[in-house]
Amino acid sequence: MSKIIDVRNVVIKFLKENINTTEVTVIRVEKTGETWSTIAEVYEDDSFLKSMNLPPKKIRLFYAVVVDSELEILSFNRLMTYDDSLTDNS
Repeated sequence: MSKIIDVRNVVIKFLKENINTTEVTVIRVEKTGETWSTIAEVYEDDSFLKSMNLPPKKIRLFYAVVVDSELEILSFNRLMTYDDSLTDNS
């Protein structure tokens, strides 16, 4: 199996286990040196609506996850915004 597919699978599994979601899509994977930088699109219940005991609604969020060459998660954080037009496709 391709290493990039392994990275994608590790990121999806990690986010499903650590974020309250079942919907994860890795939308960007980039190798830099010995690490892989990824961006994942995640749908989560809106915590504000949940706190007000209102019907749940899914909101789209983005997470950046860094994975090392041994497929260990080094870091992850939720992004405030994500603009895919910043991706260099050249």
